[in-house]
Amino acid sequence: MKSIKNTEKTSLHPRNPHRFGYNFELLTQNNPELGKFVFVNKHDIETIDFSDPQAVKLLNQALLQTDYGIQNWDIPKNYLCPPIPGRADYIHYLADLLALSNKGKIPEGENVLGLDIGVGSNCIYPILGHATYGWNFVGTDIDLKAIENCSKIIEANPKLIEAISLQQQTESRFIFKNIITPEDRFTFILCNPPFHNSAEEAQKSTTRKVNNLNPKAPKIDKPVLNFGGQNTELWCDGGELGFIKQMIYESAKYPMQCLWFTTLVSKSDNLKSIYKTLAKVQPATIKTIDMAQGQKTSRFVAWSFLTEEQQENWKFE
Repeated sequence: MKSIKNTEKTSLHPRNPHRFGYNFELLTQNNPELGKFVFVNKHDIETIDFSDPQAVKLLNQALLQTDYGIQNWDIPKNYLCPPIPGRADYIHYLADLLALSNKGKIPEGENVLGLDIGVGSNCIYPILGHATYGWNFVGTDIDLKAIENCSKIIEANPKLIEAISLQQQTESRFIFKNIITPEDRFTFILCNPPFHNSAEEAQKSTTRKVNNLNPKAPKIDKPVLNFGGQNTELWCDGGELGFIKQMIYESAKYPMQCLWFTTLVSKSDNLKSIYKTLAKVQPATIKTIDMAQGQKTSRFVAWSFLTEEQQENWKFE
């Protein structure tokens, strides 16, 4: 009988509960259906086939049950199934960023309010942020079906009802307009922007991803259902860079209403242009936080229009 081992993923944030891999014995206890998809690979590590959408979704459901106390979570067909360890990393690094403005202490509780731009159908960032640090969230999306599914998730998990509110962005050319009102004060804004410039580019990328996940399987020409993601999740005119530049320009209209504006940047080649755009709106502070998940390197860019003194005077409680 093979011994089963898990290796530490040292690239993940030190507080990330998924740093030591997946405890499939516990996960399958909580979600027995996942057990059908678990096997021991040639490296004696328990795993699943990550090119199988059903396996990935069941893994997510089990992780949310086991590590975050979410008993009821599902997504519609054709919507993105997010990799939870990487999403959790963004939340933990955000917590470290907020601590810089709070005398080194991570602020927790409902008075910390985050705005998730493009919450998707999975509601994953608000779920993780609330479960881990007790933060409250507003989630926005231009896709009504995505908003409706998030609403189902919230209603099916009573502890989320008071913690997460949702709002559809009805004008797709804007990011903050219609969303941030004069009375709003957000501790942070987070965003995982659409990556691609077109639907064709998005489909090619997803097809390549699925083929790479299972190189021994027959190659596919189109991504399988429930794996590819919706158009609004994957692409927009101008791609990632265009979206982030729009976000930066709009952020300058709400300089005192948010402590930290942040966004993931998947393409490092975009950073130079992002810094140039930020220089035009003149925030008081700009930071780039590097994150590494497995072989993939990612990062988020954060900016604040508040001076150091104003940041320190921000009310977290």
